[in-house]
Amino acid sequence: MAEKKQDFVVSDRRRFGAEGEPRPDVPVAEEEKPAPAAPPAASSPQAKAAESVPQVAEDQPTGDAGSEQEMPAPPTASEQQEQKDAYTASGKKLEDLFSKSGGRRESLPEMTFERLIESFYMTALLQLGAIRHEGEQSGVDIIGARQTIDSLTILQEKTKGNLTDREQTLLQNVLFELRMAWIEITNALAGAAAKGGAGPVIPDKK
Repeated sequence: MAEKKQDFVVSDRRRFGAEGEPRPDVPVAEEEKPAPAAPPAASSPQAKAAESVPQVAEDQPTGDAGSEQEMPAPPTASEQQEQKDAYTASGKKLEDLFSKSGGRRESLPEMTFERLIESFYMTALLQLGAIRHEGEQSGVDIIGARQTIDSLTILQEKTKGNLTDREQTLLQNVLFELRMAWIEITNALAGAAAKGGAGPVIPDKK
């Protein structure tokens, strides 16, 4: 029995005829619409932070130069004298209050250059662990001690030629002693670190 051949049908999918006119038997396809734009991605916290940072103009001064330009003008000589007199009067009022309260509070000694150097000296000794306050354990603040010694060095440089022989000798002796103590402790710390130790044991000096 011969197999029945299946008819092969070719569909004409052309939308226009030979003259270019639309064919009536072809359904009109819907106009292709552009794909909707993807929604903007949510900004990350880093991106939002970057957007909130104001842009700095290239010609805007930055760093130390800008800080120097923003420094206000100093007060006039009359303003400084008026403030100094008011400061002195306020100190006098405070001493009067202490005396009227019945307490035997002695007046603070007048600040001099020698007392200023001695104050720096005592601060550096505390930071180096050479002395300690009563009831407290001694400790070493090597960075703080260096800043104190550097402050004394600045004083020495800025007051050159304006000190008496006594003041100059005091400042030289204090700086010499503090620098020697700082070098000694620094070498001890470096040696302990090289050996893997926790640090040198600095005895209390009473």
